[in-house]
Amino acid sequence: MPAPDAISCEQLARLIGTPKGPILLDVRRDAVRAADPRLLPGARALAEADLSPERLAVLAREWSEPVVVVCAEGHRLSQGTAAWLRHEEVRAEYLLGGQAAWAEAGLPMVDPGKITSRDGQGRSLWVTRSRPKIDRIACPWLIRRFIDPRAVFLYVAPSEVRGVADRFGAMPYDIEGVFWSHRGDLCTFDVLLAEFGLSTPALDRLALIVRGADTARPELAPECAGLLAASLGLSRMHSDDLAQLDAGMALYDAFYRWARDATDEIHNWPASGKAAK
Repeated sequence: MPAPDAISCEQLARLIGTPKGPILLDVRRDAVRAADPRLLPGARALAEADLSPERLAVLAREWSEPVVVVCAEGHRLSQGTAAWLRHEEVRAEYLLGGQAAWAEAGLPMVDPGKITSRDGQGRSLWVTRSRPKIDRIACPWLIRRFIDPRAVFLYVAPSEVRGVADRFGAMPYDIEGVFWSHRGDLCTFDVLLAEFGLSTPALDRLALIVRGADTARPELAPECAGLLAASLGLSRMHSDDLAQLDAGMALYDAFYRWARDATDEIHNWPASGKAAK
């Protein structure tokens, strides 16, 4: 019988990518992580030096959300860390079977080495053109939900993106001639998925919708036109790009949950299917 402070891979996979997703902490030993640097989607790697009771007490003050702790196989490192965090009044569980069980289940993992710019707090830094519409909102949603929940996004004038990237050590995205941008028929959202190895049926379905809406190909999926309309509407509602990003997070949360859980559901009136008298 599973321990009451444990969570299974299946349960955790249902939470990742949603607003209710927990904070994920990778506490594998430094040597183990060096041999396999991949992380669960959105996980934050803690060095062995961060696992002392004193350091955990400091870190615990940052977290009000539930925490799931992941080690190599779900034994003493994750269970002990979760226990210390619960002592610090953090709602903490450990992943049953650890990263080994996650990998055996064929669930996605990401390579943090793809992130080449971080600030002093370890947050990834990204910069792009101001007045976003589709890709420049979809990409931050993907990054914060599946790659780095603490990521920082800067929106600046198109002519200043490269200069700001150089000055602040940020990764430019969705502009011409940079790594994180369109490639052929693919949009930047597609590139992020491919480079980080994030492939699930729901994300693949969402990627098709984003691609069609972002590259004027609404025929790729029936939902493309709806995403375009909603995105353009948000851009008219918000003059502040970060406020638009906040609103767009909810939009993509909804599209993702539809892509994952509701593609077979229809809605009609009358509910009985019979014509109203």
